[in-house]
Amino acid sequence: MNIAIASDHGGYDLKMDLSAWLREQGHQVEDFGCPDKSSCDYADFAEPAARAVAEGRCERGIVICTTGIGVSITANKVDGIRCALCSEPWSAEMTRRHNNANVLALGAGVVGPLMARQVVEAFLTHDFEGGRHQRRIDKISALENR
Repeated sequence: MNIAIASDHGGYDLKMDLSAWLREQGHQVEDFGCPDKSSCDYADFAEPAARAVAEGRCERGIVICTTGIGVSITANKVDGIRCALCSEPWSAEMTRRHNNANVLALGAGVVGPLMARQVVEAFLTHDFEGGRHQRRIDKISALENR
């Protein structure tokens, strides 16, 4: 799978850990920054990663800051993105199965590397169930067109 990943300075270490782990798992990872731990603005990196997913250049995205809140808000401003902030695997599974989320937000100050890997694995290995959930996704998508 081709995965977009981005962080601010607060999520940099977790981004680097997950990027290496994802590559070990056989995924392609496109890193949208930040390039180091220097103070920066999460929106500058979360937006291009989300846009890569929305445009189909990447299949899924992962955005990281200290809490995950700022990057999730930013990613959700991009049309076609359904970003979910998850801190444990069950929520990551359910957001794929029921919400068809295409971007995962993580808080590096909330989850450590091992839990983050479990959350990412759940996010990447579950599929959207469709059915009654599609009707709900269609309503969310209609909001973008208003």
